[in-house]
Amino acid sequence: MTGRKREIVIATRNPGKAREFAHAFAALEVAVKSLLDYPSIPDIPEDGSTFADNARIKAKTASELLGVPALADDSGLCVDALDGAPGVYSARYAGEGASDADNNAKLLAELTGRGAETLGTLPDGTRLLSRGRFVCVLALYDPERGAFIEAEGEVAGFIADRPRGSGGFGYDPLFWLPELGRSMAELTQEEKRAISHRGKALEALLNRLRER
Repeated sequence: MTGRKREIVIATRNPGKAREFAHAFAALEVAVKSLLDYPSIPDIPEDGSTFADNARIKAKTASELLGVPALADDSGLCVDALDGAPGVYSARYAGEGASDADNNAKLLAELTGRGAETLGTLPDGTRLLSRGRFVCVLALYDPERGAFIEAEGEVAGFIADRPRGSGGFGYDPLFWLPELGRSMAELTQEEKRAISHRGKALEALLNRLRER
């Protein structure tokens, strides 16, 4: 991204992600929009086999349609007891158009259906069913250069058998962070950005942009 380009479009219609990215880019004084600002842009297929593939597809497609740098992430939850699922299907684990609640319900159903072993129990009786990790790959496509800038991040934790907290989105209420003694959904936005997979990837990306 050259110095003349001070606008980035985030290739998502997820309002939670859009807020996180806008908050992160505020320090660089970059105007941030998302696909929520462009309702005429069609949905971009996420048919890659990896997180990186999907991030590149979304970023390049949005950038070429709008003529400005576009940033996309593909992120998801990889659960050990489910052999890495839901992985790249995290956002649509319960089917196309599934809500966060639908996806969380399916995750717990899959774990209990497989008889996942309890790895620990919290003081309130919440059981920890599996180890897991959130993974995020970011791809920023600059149409002037015809090139990507990429970054990755991940955070490890456990899948709890019941939701905790009302913040965040996606699988955050089920993702228990033992070092903090809270779920991802119980963190403030600043706390989440400091330790989350997306936060780590964003910080790595921002550092690369500051060096340019």
